[in-house]
Amino acid sequence: MSDPGSEAEGFRALIERVRGGDEQAAADLVRRYEPAVRRAARVRLVDTRLNRMLDSMDVCQSVMASFFVRTALGQYELDTPDQLLKLLATMTRNKLANAVKAQGAQRRDFRRTTPGGGGGDESPGAAAFEDVAGASPTPSREVAAREMLDEARRRLSPDELRLLDDREAGRDWAEIAADLGASPEALRKRLARAVDRVAVELGLD
Repeated sequence: MSDPGSEAEGFRALIERVRGGDEQAAADLVRRYEPAVRRAARVRLVDTRLNRMLDSMDVCQSVMASFFVRTALGQYELDTPDQLLKLLATMTRNKLANAVKAQGAQRRDFRRTTPGGGGGDESPGAAAFEDVAGASPTPSREVAAREMLDEARRRLSPDELRLLDDREAGRDWAEIAADLGASPEALRKRLARAVDRVAVELGLD
């Protein structure tokens, strides 16, 4: 019988490796959690009729790409697999809701949309992610992962990057806030807004 404490410790170690840009850890996480994301996507694609222009793998790649970049930028603090599953399910719902809104804004006629017709609209983030998280790590995938994360960091301002570096160094928000003369919640929100901005700029959201 497995030890729940050891499992939780192993999960946290995996997330820390993902946060550090470890490509092997990213591949391991995809293998474990991709089926759950695709199941959630398939159910909602049927309801929205977006299945004519997207499939569950499109959605999964987009969700996982956003998750990895956001995790590497310090947005998520996860302690258990259940927390991760709930987060990925929420991200999947949000991705599809945004896709529905985008189609409504463009007044696209779903009845005239043919399978594969949306290929030109694939986000650059999702496309790049095809090379980041394959079935097994390769030098090219590792380079793609690092390049994506490096580009994300380059888009942060010096103040935002300092917050990220402090968090990566293991400092808690209260300690950082004391140094900067701000509240922990304000700093946490500042970094979260920065990550949201970068995700949009990279085409992940």
